[in-house]
Amino acid sequence: MENKVYSLRYLPIFEQDLTNTINYIANTLQNKEAAAKLLDDIEAAILRRLNAPLAFEPFPSSKKRKHQYFRIYVHSFTVYYVVIDDVMEVRRLIYSKRNADSIL
Repeated sequence: MENKVYSLRYLPIFEQDLTNTINYIANTLQNKEAAAKLLDDIEAAILRRLNAPLAFEPFPSSKKRKHQYFRIYVHSFTVYYVVIDDVMEVRRLIYSKRNADSIL
């Protein structure tokens, strides 16, 4: 079986979610080490998933969507992405206790 190579794209809203989260942990909670570790762990998890982004269970959404969402769990956060042709598009970073279906 041929291994497909996927490229990676980040939506600006994901970048904003990530910036807000890291800034909150580093500045509001005064824990720069935890913020740096979370950032590293999110990056590593996304890069690992890039090898086989469709090999995981899709997010069961109540909304009809053009592209199925998939999840990556990183500590108390969830990264949401879709696969469009040969692109893994990272769309959101959401605190895991929030109602993701209403946010996506």
